[in-house]
Amino acid sequence: MVKLSAQHAENLAEMFHLLGDANRLRLVCACLDQSVSVQALADDLGLSASLASHHLRLLRAARLMRTERRGKRVYYRAADDHVRRMLRDMIDHVREEAAP
Repeated sequence: MVKLSAQHAENLAEMFHLLGDANRLRLVCACLDQSVSVQALADDLGLSASLASHHLRLLRAARLMRTERRGKRVYYRAADDHVRRMLRDMIDHVREEAAP
């Protein structure tokens, strides 16, 4: 049995809530293996740069993403191995064929 404090449960629920938006989920998944600039993410996912930036700020505040500044550009990457493993496991789960 895993027990969570009320505060940890609230924090976790907020993280899942943020990932419940398809665009935010796609942004995190696009950054699982490498750091990607905001403009490249916006272009690749068909979002405006301002919308991508807004979503990325929320994800960073929830500690799901981290940033790296290179000159004038900001690059985003999944925050850590916990986030990468969790999302990769869920992606694998979704891709599995349903058992008969």
